Amino acid sequence: MEFINVGVIGVGHLGQHHARIYSELPQARLVGVVDIDQPRRTEIGNRFGVPHFGDYRNLLGQVDAVSVAVPTLQHREVTLDCLEAGTHVLVEKPLAVTPEEGRQMVHKAKQNGLVLHVGHVERFNPVRDLVHDLISNP
Repeated sequence: MEFINVGVIGVGHLGQHHARIYSELPQARLVGVVDIDQPRRTEIGNRFGVPHFGDYRNLLGQVDAVSVAVPTLQHREVTLDCLEAGTHVLVEKPLAVTPEEGRQMVHKAKQNGLVLHVGHVERFNPVRDLVHDLISNP
């Protein structure tokens, strides 16, 4: 089986879920986590048995893809750096602070032939489908 090497940048509340899910996926290999909070990154890195870093640039080159779960104000910079390094990105919502920042990120992904995906997880929530059906067919 071929593995996808993944990392998580930002292991606060949502980022911890990304790390857990990647660690449970048979086709994914969680290879590292990043957070500016040293105790948190150490705890999460130790929990999943992976290296932990204070600077996301230390993870680049080791991963095929990353989840970006940092504060929204940092989405653009972190995502563009990852895309520039040839890394596919799943970024938590919202994509960016402004539409222009979002366009820059999309352009960089297209330019480099990479996947940039926004974590709109509620689109896959079965309750959403149920509510949609109830509204569509009252």
